[in-house]
Amino acid sequence: MNVDKAQKRIEKRVKRGFHGYPMISIRYFGPTAEQATKVEVAFIEQEAAEPMVENFSSTGDIRKDETVQTTIIKIIDRVDAKTVTLDEKITLQLK
Repeated sequence: MNVDKAQKRIEKRVKRGFHGYPMISIRYFGPTAEQATKVEVAFIEQEAAEPMVENFSSTGDIRKDETVQTTIIKIIDRVDAKTVTLDEKITLQLK
């Protein structure tokens, strides 16, 4: 699956809004507000449950990494997530 197709699938799931649990939360981190080098994918099975977190990192912009974006889609599909949230802002990582 190419990057654009994967991102469109993620965006489509995000636009649906809250539909209950299980839920996937996606957050990007990076050295600047324009480049994300890390993504955190959190799986929350039910309300008030401790999230299970998977982290991926890259030397380039991870939002353009086909393997990582496809993996995020596979995680969403595998857990049959009812809700997907995406923090549009890149959280700055301090070195």
